[in-house]
Amino acid sequence: MIADRRQFLASAYSAAASVAVAPLLPAAEPIEGSAMTSGIRYCFNTSTVRGQELSIEEQVDLVGKAGYTGIEPWMDDLVKYKQQGGSLSDLAKRIRDQGLTVESAIGFANWIVDDDDERRNGLENAKRDMDLLREIEGLRIAAPPVGAQNGPVLDLFDIIDRYKALLAVGDAADIVPELEVWGFSTNLHRLGHSVAVCVESNHPKACLLPDVYHLYRGGSDFQGLELLSDDAIHVFHMNDYPGSPARRELDDSDRVYPGDGVAPLNAILRSIGGDGKNVALSLELFNRDYWQLDATEVAATGLRKMQEAVAAAGLA
Repeated sequence: MIADRRQFLASAYSAAASVAVAPLLPAAEPIEGSAMTSGIRYCFNTSTVRGQELSIEEQVDLVGKAGYTGIEPWMDDLVKYKQQGGSLSDLAKRIRDQGLTVESAIGFANWIVDDDDERRNGLENAKRDMDLLREIEGLRIAAPPVGAQNGPVLDLFDIIDRYKALLAVGDAADIVPELEVWGFSTNLHRLGHSVAVCVESNHPKACLLPDVYHLYRGGSDFQGLELLSDDAIHVFHMNDYPGSPARRELDDSDRVYPGDGVAPLNAILRSIGGDGKNVALSLELFNRDYWQLDATEVAATGLRKMQEAVAAAGLA
């Protein structure tokens, strides 16, 4: 029975990987009149101003003063801060004083790789990251397929077992690892693959970390977001993509502010944030043009663009 179940899901996985990209949802018209109920919060991923090379303290102040309610820092900035003698308790207070919640953080632990020793070290690194994150009252951490983004396609059930192990580390640290969809990756580049891993992990805290750009880049149809439960997505990486270059030629630096590209944001936002769903929209950009601008301008523009997109979807 177990073998049959494994064979069935593995076949479904292979089929999903080979399906042609379906037409994307059209951009819906704004809803007139009363707005739909929404639990949307606004968060800032510090990659958006990574080129400005701000300290973690400057990042916190920037995000709070711009009017966001959440921040999504990178773990290497936290590690650097601590190594230089910074107090994590002081940083936690600074975050609270700015009215912010650490909705998520960006880490790159090798939890998914085939090599047993490397994966064991990856889980230790994940534990270290989660322990640091807990000290600043963080809630979640990204779990991308780093180390398996190139090379062979891994067995789906191996990925499931490895995500289970990462979830166990998260349970001990009281931090939720969010399975991140990476559109350019060999593994976990499709929404369906990532959903299957979460479902089969049989863990109450298993959840996804999708991204407008990555879903498109990996070939997933945004319609699939409609099938997810209210608890499947806690944080959603918000951005947009241009009409060119072609999908497979896009890279991280092509991301633009929400509304400045061609993504069907109305439909996407209604899928993940309608009917009172609680979700943090975290602005995640790597646009080198934005890195040349004043960080205050970038943060303010990003928040305004997200709020306009949410209003246009009838969720404000």
